[in-house]
Amino acid sequence: MKIIVPIKQVPETSAVRMDEATGTIVREGAKAIVNPLDLYAIETALMIKEAQGARVTALTMGPPSAINALKEAVAMGCDDALLLTDKRFAGADTWSTSYVLACAIRKLGIPDLVICGERATDGDTGQVGPGVAGWLGLPVLSYIAGVELPEGGRMRVRRMVEDGYEVLETPLPALLTVVKEVANPRLPTLRGKQRAKKLEIPVWKPEDIDAEVVNLGLKGSPTRVVKIHRPKVGRACEKLPAGDAAALDAASRKLAAVIVGTGVL
Repeated sequence: MKIIVPIKQVPETSAVRMDEATGTIVREGAKAIVNPLDLYAIETALMIKEAQGARVTALTMGPPSAINALKEAVAMGCDDALLLTDKRFAGADTWSTSYVLACAIRKLGIPDLVICGERATDGDTGQVGPGVAGWLGLPVLSYIAGVELPEGGRMRVRRMVEDGYEVLETPLPALLTVVKEVANPRLPTLRGKQRAKKLEIPVWKPEDIDAEVVNLGLKGSPTRVVKIHRPKVGRACEKLPAGDAAALDAASRKLAAVIVGTGVL
């Protein structure tokens, strides 16, 4: 069985900054981590691998430094990894990103499963996983909170919905996007870190995945952020001094009138 897990290197939430001119995230100088929700996708793949055997490949598109995210995935237990990096990928929206990832997956060979995190913490759209499925023509099952082991070319999953869960079954190959309830991600092991340090991770460019340049990066993105502004938080308040009994009585009456007037009571 073959499983591919697309992951993303993201800035720590406290370090996110936006370039107001381009509408893109400023990643230079910010501490980067593996997208937290992708760790659950990795763990799901590794549980299947341990239970019935599978080869798990981590895949990411990003700057050269994103190789650190792949090494962490390998240290957790992934068998191999692939980095897609090129200046022409920069500034990609979810449409362009999913296109590039799908091209790479097609080049690697369509796996039995593609497992993604529900969303990335920097963009928070949840669109890339389903987008990859669309490009590849795969069934997509989103918000997956539990999985059963694949059997007979099919797989049953538990999907989180607003009022509970749905149990769904899909033929393979398929793409899943998973939520936190699916598993508890393991920590990288010392042996895993040693293996990751020695592993030579291939680096592919657009030419390696037969990607059309017109679909890449900011220029190839049909959507973009056109304006960024920081909301100003303003609070109008009035102080009601209550230095003596008479002032306290007046303040209490005024406060009661405000509460009744605003419909709170």
